[in-house]
Amino acid sequence: MSLLRLLPNKDWPGTEAVGGWWNRQNNPEIDLVGADREPVAGKVHFVGSVKWLESQPFGRRERDVLVRDMLAVPGATPDTPLVAVSRRGVADGVPLAAHWGPEDLVRTW
Repeated sequence: MSLLRLLPNKDWPGTEAVGGWWNRQNNPEIDLVGADREPVAGKVHFVGSVKWLESQPFGRRERDVLVRDMLAVPGATPDTPLVAVSRRGVADGVPLAAHWGPEDLVRTW
């Protein structure tokens, strides 16, 4: 995964694993979970979403869904940072700890 090639970094120096999480009903489904190890995380460093939409950025609605669903992830808390990967960036005013776009992901290779 390209994102794992960007980590660990200064913001998440202990992030050694990035994967997804979902329950048996696939609801919710979290695209990104950054953690200290795998397959079972000792500490969750961030949770996030991937939105690869052609014409619109990651927006408030996508962030609100992530906020609603993140606490289902074992080890996530209300203070767990939120991140996004988006083809068209992030809408103005949408608070995220970090976001990455196509250029960031391609640059890792």
